[in-house]
Amino acid sequence: MIQVEEALSIIATQSCRMPIKKIQVAHALDFILAEAIYAPIDMPPFRQSAMDGYAFSHSELHDYKVVSTSQAGDFSNKKTAKNEAIRIFTGAFVPDRLDTVVMQEHTLRNDDFLQITKMPSFCANVRNKGEQVQKGALVLEKNTRITPAAIGFLACLGITKISVFAKPKVAIVITGNELVSPGKKLPKGKIFESNSVMLEAAMQTIGISKIKKLTVNDSLKNTKKVLKECLSNFDIILVSGGISVGDYDFVKEALLANGVEELFYTINQKPGKPLFFGKKEQTIVFALPGNPASSLTSFYVYVYPALKISMGFEAIHLPKIKRKITSSFENNSGKSLFLKGFYDDNSVTVLESQSSAMLNSFAMANGLIYLSFDAVSVEKNQEVVVIPIL
Repeated sequence: MIQVEEALSIIATQSCRMPIKKIQVAHALDFILAEAIYAPIDMPPFRQSAMDGYAFSHSELHDYKVVSTSQAGDFSNKKTAKNEAIRIFTGAFVPDRLDTVVMQEHTLRNDDFLQITKMPSFCANVRNKGEQVQKGALVLEKNTRITPAAIGFLACLGITKISVFAKPKVAIVITGNELVSPGKKLPKGKIFESNSVMLEAAMQTIGISKIKKLTVNDSLKNTKKVLKECLSNFDIILVSGGISVGDYDFVKEALLANGVEELFYTINQKPGKPLFFGKKEQTIVFALPGNPASSLTSFYVYVYPALKISMGFEAIHLPKIKRKITSSFENNSGKSLFLKGFYDDNSVTVLESQSSAMLNSFAMANGLIYLSFDAVSVEKNQEVVVIPIL
């Protein structure tokens, strides 16, 4: 049995990034850049008007003759006299000899005659060529997560394809004869299966969508068969249940029989002591506890960083913050604890229903309170570590 920090260290060193691939920018949401991107053009590519109004050559004159119009998408670099202006719209090309745009609200116009009632400063309301980014400049650094704004930025530069780290294909294998799919009739002695949809939802929050859910009954033969197929077809496998020491817990035996190297098994923590982490070639396997709260806690603490490594993230762990605990707490277990809690700007409260089988308090929690195994007694208003959860 190992401590929490040792388990995290093993996961960090044994997890690996997915291969690099080129994809369309339009389909790149939540992918991680595998190489830096530099601007192929200036943005904007020409001087643009920032306002609807009139472009003119700045001087002490207040009266002008409107000689033409420039809409967005038009291009005309026709020369104008000192006392001439052009009607211009937001985003339109500003001719070279004109340097300032006055917004239309600060003008009076009568046919082709224009009077500026409030003179703008020199070069006002003109976006210079390359003002946002100049050709050749760094646009996005390697390991940047692609957001909707990043997609829009790349598109406005004319970039259509980028190199990213592929996302992992993930299998969720659910074990247990006692489980029934929600929506079906619930016979006596059975419970509804919730871990698969819970883990799937947790992975979707970080952009993983290639997820297959499988079920296997409590039999060594069937467990070995399903896991063998998963090891050939998936990058990351999450097994839920069957990893303890009961007579019908076959997962560890089945994994070892399929050539999975055991990297650790059992962690000195509560909840989630029976947790297996292993690897076969480039496929990594987590066998998580079957109890829902244990399973989700283990996901946030251990699976989450492994997934983020595979996707190319540099910051792989959920952040840690400090808050003052609202009540004293005794930890006589000798184990590290992950307690469901609710925090605000100043404090954190330990919620009721801390059992590993209970999700009711987890559904209300916004953080996990982490108490190390050697933190025997925590006093009220003492600062503790809180891990905000997704």
